[in-house]
Amino acid sequence: MSKIKVLDNLTIQKIAAGEVIERPASIVKELVENSIDAGGNQIIVEISDAGKDFIRVTDNGEGMDEDDLRLAFARHTTSKLNSVEDLNRILTMGFRGEALSSICAVSKIEVLTRRNEMDAGLMGYVEDGILKSISPTGSPIGTTMIIRKLFYNLPVRKRFMKSKTWEENAITETVTRLAVGNPELSFKYIKDNKVVFVTTGTGDVKNTVFQLLGKDLASGLKKLSIRTEDFNIDGYVSDNTLYRSNRHHQYLYVNGRYVVDYRLSRIIEKQYQTLIPINRYPVFILFVNIDPSDVDVNIHPTKQEIKFTNDTNIYQKLEAALRNNIDTVMRVPRADLEPKVRKNMEEYPSIWDMAKDGAAGLTGNSVDNEDIDEKSIVFIDYSGDEKRSEESLTYENHESYDTEVTIEAERKAKISFSSLRILGTAFRTYIFAENPLNSILYIIDQHAAHERIMYEKLLKEFKSESIHVQQLLQPVVLDLSQTDYNIANENLEHFENLGFLVEPFGDKSMILRGVPFIFGAPDSKRLFLDILDQLEENTLTSYETRLDKIMKMACTSAIKAGDNVDEMEAQALLKQLEECDNPYTCPHGRPTIIEMTRKELEKKFLRIV
Repeated sequence: MSKIKVLDNLTIQKIAAGEVIERPASIVKELVENSIDAGGNQIIVEISDAGKDFIRVTDNGEGMDEDDLRLAFARHTTSKLNSVEDLNRILTMGFRGEALSSICAVSKIEVLTRRNEMDAGLMGYVEDGILKSISPTGSPIGTTMIIRKLFYNLPVRKRFMKSKTWEENAITETVTRLAVGNPELSFKYIKDNKVVFVTTGTGDVKNTVFQLLGKDLASGLKKLSIRTEDFNIDGYVSDNTLYRSNRHHQYLYVNGRYVVDYRLSRIIEKQYQTLIPINRYPVFILFVNIDPSDVDVNIHPTKQEIKFTNDTNIYQKLEAALRNNIDTVMRVPRADLEPKVRKNMEEYPSIWDMAKDGAAGLTGNSVDNEDIDEKSIVFIDYSGDEKRSEESLTYENHESYDTEVTIEAERKAKISFSSLRILGTAFRTYIFAENPLNSILYIIDQHAAHERIMYEKLLKEFKSESIHVQQLLQPVVLDLSQTDYNIANENLEHFENLGFLVEPFGDKSMILRGVPFIFGAPDSKRLFLDILDQLEENTLTSYETRLDKIMKMACTSAIKAGDNVDEMEAQALLKQLEECDNPYTCPHGRPTIIEMTRKELEKKFLRIV
């Protein structure tokens, strides 16, 4: 007797469902994407008990007639493909006909639907993958899907679901991604009978971000536009004052579909190295519009991963565009003396926090760019007037492959540090200076400023191969572990390029005969070991990334907090800072300078109200 058996249809459906329906958030994603494909402009998502017992998605789209309803829950039935050729030009969210069949295999479904030409709606009931009944009912135009008892027939899968809070957050993030990616649609999200958020559907991405993620985050975004022959990229990237401790606020959409692309994320993050703190991530919301025949959206069951036909072309052009124009999003942080409830000021409120707290305060209030930017930094016009303006900056650059790039940001004059009047220092760490022309007080972190100066000097010398080496009168012998010795021996060229003259000395020792002149001899051994530790902790194949890590470590010999800096030294420090390409952050992304206007100071002393 044959051991091979043909599986029954329900078992086949449950197996297939396991690839598409991982948790309640998967159901929400598939149903909302169907609503988007149906042409609705108003979508309501309701859940209770983290979606385990109840999910309802309502839209005002085109709806279904009885014939559609009878076919909708069968496997591989779709209105979005007519032939295999259509797979090369997919512009809809769904297309494989797996979503509804997978959902009905692991839950109980009620559906209410009505087309415009129908006098009454239809109600259907689906269980165990089978449409049990259809009956007439009163219903508005569109479709409502009600999902109950998820995984009721797959108890093993149900046990593997995570906590209620975790599953709720996953749903909230899913709805947020869909709402951000479709700003022309109005979304309403309800959790346990409480409204979490509403978007107005005006089509304005920044307005939608404000409604979903808050004003602080929206105000730190700068508009980005990239035009090429092969693709266009539009959206927003964060300035140097906006960053998060994770990648939850990195949104990428390709032809309207939210996708995850770690390579693209790393390319963007690389441009923010030395601009934002270490272990922090930039925020971006980017929309890639490309010929659908140049992208494969069918490589993953959930369709969240894609593959570009010519991905190198896209990645190179995006990297060049950001690299050549990232300075336009830099700004000086404003000193904020207002009391804050949040303990960690480097973080911004997220939709995750609002969902966790059951917040219902975002009810679709609209905001324009004037409102968003009212607390943004005031950049200096040295004719004596304060100026806040947004202008479109267009660049043609051959290095970016004739790519036209526009970053909409506050256009500012670079601070003339050397013309500032130094007032003194505080805590042997901070230099106070003023610009009497526009009544702005500046506070400079002497360590961060010197770090930036040294970093850029060393980087330029490295690129021009002009690092000066200082020979040590007494060479230093370094006794290393076998692992450290091997790493040092493999990276002798890197150390030489940085200005270290080092060579093997015995079985497990290195002898240091010279150090880069910029550092001087006293810290030579410590600095060499710091760089060696960094190499050991970051076994990277990318030479450029490794070099950047080394440069950051090299900056540890800058002036320290607590070092005495007299007025002449402070003036020299500011003059050198003015010559930097990016004088506003240290190599680790911390601010070198913050500012406070006279008006803000006088408000604190109640001289003005």
